[in-house]
This record gives sequence, C-alpha cells and structure tokens, in this order.
Amino acid sequence: MDKFSRIFETASSLGCKISRDVPMNKYTTFKIGGNARLFAVVENKVQLSGLIKACAENDVEYIVIGKGSNIIVNDNGLEMLVIKLGGDFNNVERIDDTTLYCGAGLSLAGLCREAEDNSLSGLEFAWGIPGSVGGAVFMNAGAYGGEMKNVVYSVNHIDKNGKFGTIRADELDFGYRHSVYKENGFTIIGVVLKLKLDSKTEIRNRMDDFMGRRKDKQPLEYPSAGSVFRRPEGAFAGALIEQCGLKGASVGGAQVSVKHAGFIINTGNATAEDVKTLIEKIQTTVKNETGYELKREVIFLN
Repeated sequence: MDKFSRIFETASSLGCKISRDVPMNKYTTFKIGGNARLFAVVENKVQLSGLIKACAENDVEYIVIGKGSNIIVNDNGLEMLVIKLGGDFNNVERIDDTTLYCGAGLSLAGLCREAEDNSLSGLEFAWGIPGSVGGAVFMNAGAYGGEMKNVVYSVNHIDKNGKFGTIRADELDFGYRHSVYKENGFTIIGVVLKLKLDSKTEIRNRMDDFMGRRKDKQPLEYPSAGSVFRRPEGAFAGALIEQCGLKGASVGGAQVSVKHAGFIINTGNATAEDVKTLIEKIQTTVKNETGYELKREVIFLN
C-alpha cells in the first residue's frame, strides 16, 4: 500500500469525506487548477489533528484551505492532500459582551454578519473581502485602514505533528500581509476576536460604504484571487501597472482588469500558466519602467 492509500484509509477511519483526483478549479475563487491527488473535508479538530499526524508519519505533503481566495493551483494538479475545513470550523460563538470565537473555516462575510448581529464593531473593513477567517489571520488581511491584527486576541492552531496550541496577539508577529503562521507552518483552527460595542445602524452604514467602494473599483464580477501584488513602499501596485500601460493586458484567458489594474481576472478559460506569465510580464515591465519591484501577494501551489 502506497503512502496516499494509507492517508486515504486514515481519513476514512476518522470519518472524513475523502476523494481522489478532485478538480481544484471548483475550490478556488480564480476557478483555475488541476486535480488534487487527495481531497478531504474535515468536520472537527480531532479529524484534522489525526490527518495532519498521519501526513507527518507518511511523509505526505498537505495544505489546508478555507475559501481558496488567495491561491492559484498548478494546471498539472497537486501531488498532495488538500484539506478543506467544514463542520465545526464554520462555527462562531459569543464569549462575552465584546468577544467572539470563530472557526478558521468561517467566511469573512459570515463573521462580519455575526458581528453586526451582535452590535460589535471592528470588522467592517473586512466586509466584502473574499476568503476565510483563518486565511485572513494567516496573511493579516486588511482594507480601508483596518487589519486583522487590530481585532485578533489569540489564535488556536495545530502544529505539524498534530498537537494543539495557542498564540496570543503579541506573539503573532503581525505585519503588512504577514503573521507568524507564514513561517511556522502550523494550521490555524480558530480565532478569538476582541471587538467594540456600537449601534447596528452605524455598523451597517460602514459596511455598506466599504462594499460600495469595492463594487465601484474592483472587478467583483470576474473570478480572481483578489489583489495580486503587495503594496510597494511609497506607491500603489495598481497605479504603477496602469502607468506602464498594462491595464487590459492579457495572456490567454488571464487579463489585467480594466477596472482595477491591481487585479488579474479569469475571463473564462485562463490557466495557471497564463496567470504566471502575465504576472512575470507585469513585474518585469514595472521594474524596467519605474524601478519598483512588485512582490506577489497570491500564492502559487505546485
């Protein structure tokens, strides 16, 4: 029995839903990607811990995904186990007047609605950002002056050996699109958030304002992975790309959005290779014409 068959058996024994050769274009917001060798949905932390431990013992690579909003999967697929968070990882509960605990698989939209329902402010900036809570913490997602680091109190995780742990906010090494989880390789399973009481009307007004700005400026009607590049110091990626005449530039089915040059969209039949080639073209052109070096924010999975 090969190592992937052993993982398949372990997942089945843990009660996980697991399948072979699953198309990843169904599980990313870019709608791009080949098949995952194995794809499992975990409902609780016991299943997830057991799977991660089995991967360590069998030398099988794995990745845990939420909503697939910041990743681009290789056209040839992934020779690994892809784990999707379901069940308990989508739950949220109120701990006290201003504190929420939510699972890492919960969508940011779901979290924002829950905060609004509880008259809790601090997450309005995240309304409209695609993706999961775990992914948002992993990369310290932010917009319109807000960031996850401003509301995260602590994070629960599972390490590479399947053991549980917690990191408090002051040890999360939050920075621009960065947290300690980018280095330690641990899997975020839940987050404690400290928010502030406010009126539902004021919270909703701010959410509507931010969503209106997004709809006006971002190509939300097309599949994409959100902002492609990190913001370079002293400039804006989208403005630099537009300055270089690359708005609307395309490779195959991948196109620099004519609405916002910081986005690359899938016009219908883009491949990961199309996106990769277009990104490299943008980076080279911007570097040669402006001197700025654009660094990717999106993650390529090979």
